[in-house]
Parts: sequence; C-alpha cells; structure tokens
Amino acid sequence: MAHIFNDGNVEYRLRQSPVPEFAWHTSERLSELAQSKHLLFNVRLLDPDKYSFPYHFHRNSEELFVILAGKAMLRSPDGFSELVPGDIVFFGMGPEGAHQLYNHTDELCKYLDIRTNMGLDVAEYPDSGKINILPDQEVYRSADQADYYEGEGSVREKWQGMDRSHPGKP
Repeated sequence: MAHIFNDGNVEYRLRQSPVPEFAWHTSERLSELAQSKHLLFNVRLLDPDKYSFPYHFHRNSEELFVILAGKAMLRSPDGFSELVPGDIVFFGMGPEGAHQLYNHTDELCKYLDIRTNMGLDVAEYPDSGKINILPDQEVYRSADQADYYEGEGSVREKWQGMDRSHPGKP
C-alpha cells in the first residue's frame, strides 16, 4: 500500500529543547503511519537562527537529508556547506557521518530526514562528549567509559555464593 504524505495531511509539532538555540518542528508519526520496518522518516522545519540537533553521528544508522525549501548551513567533518532546495545529503555511520544544521537565513528551512532503523542505535556527540542509546534516550558521558572486564574479577566467588541446585535460577 502506498502512503502519500504532503502539506495537506502532515501535522507538525514544535520540539523546543531546554537550550533555546535548539528548536525545530517535526512531522508526527510518519514512519509509524506508513508501518515502516527499517526506515524512520520525518519532515522537519527549522526556523531562522535555530540549530537542529546537537552535532552528532550514529553508530548503527545511516541518515539522509533532502532539502525541500529554504536554506541551511551544514556542519560536518568536512567543514561548512550551504544546503539549498534539491540538495540530498547522505551521512554514513561513524564519526565521518557527523552532522548538524543551522538555519542562517530569515526564511524557514524544510527538509526530509530519513534514517535506517536497525533497532538499537548509539548517537555520539563530539562537542559535549556524550553518547545516547536510542531509541530509549539513555544519555551518558563518554569520559565514564570503563574497561570491559572492570568489576568482573571476582567471578569465582560470585559462583560459589550461588545456589546451583535449581537449574535456570541464579
């Protein structure tokens, strides 16, 4: 079944963060309405003098922006580029796919945001040193990274203290 979305049937909701510079309008539930299994997509409206999400990249999601109207400045590892209607920008996984938009004009910027959905994703924020486990929005500081085996040294004592007479129960 085809799902057609347009200005007549797409509603937008303002997403205002606690940081005033980060604000955008986003379409509601398009991926859900289309029953998409592997793509998440929204139409976003970026007001003048506003930024999209903080500068970030994804570990398990590719993303694509299609500029529909207006202009925006793209920040990426390659520097800054002005995006105009008709531009299509692909962001791969990992640090080389880092991105952020800023509407540097006096007009609204409208863009389609499409990203793959493989279940869990990790977004990293180089400017603030945070990681975000998505879709649950669990945000942690990268500086708190621990060694994989930290705290695991007493495994023998843990096993000795367990009742192993009931299979399947620790």
